[in-house]
Amino acid sequence: MNNPEIMTPPVSSTSTKTSFGDKINRWLENHWLFGFNAAWGIFVTLPWLAPIFMGLGLTWPGRAIYFVYSFFCHQLPERSWFLFGPQFSYTQAQIAAAWGRTVPEISNELVRRQFIGTVDMGWKVAWSDRMIGMYMSIFIFGLIYALLREWGYRWPPMPWWLFFLFILPMALDGTTHLINDALRLQFRQTNAWAAWLTFHAFPPEFYADDMFGSLNSLLRLITGILFGFGVVGFLWPIMESEFSPLPKQSDRVVAVKHMQ
Repeated sequence: MNNPEIMTPPVSSTSTKTSFGDKINRWLENHWLFGFNAAWGIFVTLPWLAPIFMGLGLTWPGRAIYFVYSFFCHQLPERSWFLFGPQFSYTQAQIAAAWGRTVPEISNELVRRQFIGTVDMGWKVAWSDRMIGMYMSIFIFGLIYALLREWGYRWPPMPWWLFFLFILPMALDGTTHLINDALRLQFRQTNAWAAWLTFHAFPPEFYADDMFGSLNSLLRLITGILFGFGVVGFLWPIMESEFSPLPKQSDRVVAVKHMQ
């Protein structure tokens, strides 16, 4: 006597097909570092195109970049780098003279940040020096991380306390600048405290103002680089573990045999 046929529910077609969302997840699992470096590279490179566009006479795209990145950076001209001019940076007095104004007239940061340069002075990068140190270093260290991974070296996770030590210098430097600017103080303009600590070992112009190569400029750049290294060293290994590809599950086809 033949055994009754065993009926099984039909296999849904959705279980044998990979959805679009699954494909995106798979791509991110395998290429998250490339995707981030590419997107971040575009983000940090566009501010350098602003002075290039202005220098070429393409004012519309240049001003558009200045406008968009004004939401990410204060763009104060005395803390920015200039391209296509005789100097890499300028003092507030030089900026006021080129603008046809006096220093008191541009004392307000909201006014001063509007200055993007002139044909004679050159045009400022749409990042300030601190943003260059922060964002460019994240991009560069991200590329180094990718290169080391390609060579088979896994960046060891950074402990949280070490990450804190890397970002602390920028927090202190940025906070003191914020207090100095908000209260119209001068201790970060003159940096007399630094001259005292170093026994006036450097020329007076090194301690004062924000010119490229001055104490303020170097501190913003160095602390920004330390911040970028800390971010990559702490977060990238975490993202590496989060985006690690999961074992692929092969589609299983259940063969139903009829028992005779």
